[in-house]
Amino acid sequence: MTSTPGSAGRTDAVTPPPSEPARRVARFSRAERWVHRTTAALTLLCVATAAALYVPQLAELVGRRELVVTVHEWAGILLPAPFLLGLASPALRADLRRLNRFGPHDRRWLGAVRRRDHRRGARPAGKFNAGQKVYASWIAGAALVMLATGLLMWFTHLAPLVWRTSATFVHDWLALAMGVVLAGHIRMALADPEARRGMRTGSVERPWAEREHPLWLGEEPEDELAQRPEEGAEAG
Repeated sequence: MTSTPGSAGRTDAVTPPPSEPARRVARFSRAERWVHRTTAALTLLCVATAAALYVPQLAELVGRRELVVTVHEWAGILLPAPFLLGLASPALRADLRRLNRFGPHDRRWLGAVRRRDHRRGARPAGKFNAGQKVYASWIAGAALVMLATGLLMWFTHLAPLVWRTSATFVHDWLALAMGVVLAGHIRMALADPEARRGMRTGSVERPWAEREHPLWLGEEPEDELAQRPEEGAEAG
């Protein structure tokens, strides 16, 4: 077969080389994702049942108040269970140590947020930024207070009336505050698809990690993508 002179050269020149997919790095283990999903499900159940108890329109729509109360109580009692079971995971314990460390770069991050400084490098962060550390500490403390006050409201013989009245006041207002904070958490997650993908599949793209958490990849030896077959299918 005769080819036209120069045609091969032109074809080679305009054919781009195949692009390689961005390398991904492991972010969350299977156990961490299970803890997050289960805790989120129980939390949403608590919020939904609380709304059905306190909003008159929802209470009339749902009905069966005694059943709703029972579901709310047991969802609250079980809320710490995923976390306690997850402590068997070395990856979860390692991330808890990261969340408990607050260094100079975290103070820089908070200062940049206060100044609304969005310049690249103005908000240094490790695997978790300062905002995530503050959120994790606040939500953990609030959950413990909610559990304690809920038990006082459930088991009325555990404390005198003035304690139960105070517990009801704290429980109700703290629940409202938690609802606002959780709504902010969900809003930020919806604005960052790659962060959601990291929690869903366990891995994130390296450029995202280098941009959002520039100090993370230097914390440990080189991160490797250790996706299982089902994780790879989920990522696709």
